[in-house]
Amino acid sequence: MLFEEFHFHEKLLDGLDAMGFTKATPIQEKAIPVILDNKDLIACAQTGTGKTAAFLLPILHKLINTDEDERHLNTLIIAPTRELAIQIDQQVEGLSYYTGISSIPVYGGGDGETFITQKRALEQGADIVIATPGRLISLLTSGKVNFSKLKHLILDEADRMLDMGFMGDILRIISFIPEQRQTILFSATMPPEIRKLASKILSDPEQINIAVSKPAEGILQQAYVCFDTQKLALLSGLLSGTDYKSVIVFASSREKVKDIETALRKLKLDCKGFHSDLEQSAREDLMNQFKGKKLRILIGTDIISRGIDVEGIDLVINYDCPGDPEDYIHRVGRTARAESTGKAITFINPADQRKFFRIESLIGMDIEKLPVPAELGEVPEYNPAKKSFSGGGGGNKKFNKKPGGFKGKKPFRPKA
Repeated sequence: MLFEEFHFHEKLLDGLDAMGFTKATPIQEKAIPVILDNKDLIACAQTGTGKTAAFLLPILHKLINTDEDERHLNTLIIAPTRELAIQIDQQVEGLSYYTGISSIPVYGGGDGETFITQKRALEQGADIVIATPGRLISLLTSGKVNFSKLKHLILDEADRMLDMGFMGDILRIISFIPEQRQTILFSATMPPEIRKLASKILSDPEQINIAVSKPAEGILQQAYVCFDTQKLALLSGLLSGTDYKSVIVFASSREKVKDIETALRKLKLDCKGFHSDLEQSAREDLMNQFKGKKLRILIGTDIISRGIDVEGIDLVINYDCPGDPEDYIHRVGRTARAESTGKAITFINPADQRKFFRIESLIGMDIEKLPVPAELGEVPEYNPAKKSFSGGGGGNKKFNKKPGGFKGKKPFRPKA
């Protein structure tokens, strides 16, 4: 089913077109009409099915058609982790580019200034709030956040939130919002606890169950277990040859995209960064260069992982391991399109090992870990069951290390 068949507002269709979205996934095809019809929904959909856009697109369409005075604090999305909240906010940013709709991620951590900034944004009234339970409760109890006009409540990865002990927090948050609302619950599994929660907070919901999607069989998936300080040398080694004609490098932030672009350009590599600081005309020109094979290496965040429909991409590199398996599937899915073959390589630092293990669990396979060149020094052991520690190299005494996999001083050439 094509997105234009949902009869979305033209501003939303413009955003979808700019990002290269044309065809809906099964969860989007089933969930979007239900949400547009203002019905409550409980959906069992694992990561990798396109579930985030399934609830964002109809909400954005309704917001565009809502008077601006009624839009503030219109939609609350609750997510279990800071990383997921940020990822959802990034998707809102991409999908709503032409709409003028505002959003803010609200999560713990950071300093007191972060708390003040989030509190001020809620008091002023962003259209969409994406929040983790603990930080949201802290802001709600301040007494200055008014959700009286809230129309939509969305719980993403509800089973994960219950596993993390957030049931009480969720019910407390709900006590601050109107009873008359549309409630949408997404969960990868449907244990009795989720059905119990659904019976408390949803009203006569529609139900959808979608199986998980997995990377195409034509993708050769590999990884390097390394420290952050070794990533740039690995990346430059992979890209210095001419084996790969069309490459996408995914990083975790706009700032990281800029840093990688600067470093690679110093090595005389043909690359450009795609990020939100660019004007729309510059983004379109950059994408046309990449699609036309006039640009070899494109560097970006997850905003482009769902927005590029380009055949002939040889290599996808996850410079930073994605926090959500869904994002991994979308990233590596940029290669091996149209029944072609391709390669996807992920750099795994100690702090990201559990994230990568969740990816392996979802796709049902152990991804090959390639040996790191010995000249790059010791590397962390891949042990996702062990507590992860951040660190950049030789000074990390808390994490088991092993020597790199190559002996001597051979020049680094990636494994074919």
